[in-house]
Amino acid sequence: MASQELLRYTELPSLIHMLTNRELTLLDPLSWDDKNDSSYITLYREKCKLKSVLALCFARAEETYHHWRVFAPGASGVRVQFDENRLEGSFANVQGLKFQNVEYLTIKELKDQAVAKERLPFLKRYPFRPEQESRLLWESKTEERASLAVAIDLAAISRVTLSPWLHPSLVKDVKSLIKSIKGCSNINIYQSTLISNADWLKHGESAT
Repeated sequence: MASQELLRYTELPSLIHMLTNRELTLLDPLSWDDKNDSSYITLYREKCKLKSVLALCFARAEETYHHWRVFAPGASGVRVQFDENRLEGSFANVQGLKFQNVEYLTIKELKDQAVAKERLPFLKRYPFRPEQESRLLWESKTEERASLAVAIDLAAISRVTLSPWLHPSLVKDVKSLIKSIKGCSNINIYQSTLISNADWLKHGESAT
């Protein structure tokens, strides 16, 4: 089966850490903005009698204004594009990891069915459906941790997209900085044109 792309919206310092250390960092979901979401993971930890549950989120949807503004706001935002097969190969042998697509339900759908506790970390309210999220989860019955570093192969990164709000005068230097990191000279780096696209503007100007 052909590999698909996974998108991780984050910020430039996190990207530099990821590339320099060749790792992804899973964190405690308690800090998430969506309290419905973080509460379900807390319930999962309690119901399954786990010491720790850490997570990292990816999107499958094409870029939207929502993705940038919510998950990678401001000039330091970045989007990292991964080859799914290569990324999964990086953490295939790490114990305690689960990788699964999120399931989106309306409140009525949730009420009308019995929910097994194992589904709780991968359930989300229907209004978030456009994110098309996939979630990497690590759990442990014995270890209490606030974060977990998972080694990755840099070859799993197929593209880095810089923030649409990054000033054009800074793009060249940011690209050079990223490419100067060991093993990153061949990474494809572009700036998002989401809020200012030359072709879109040109066709508008040609309207009669």
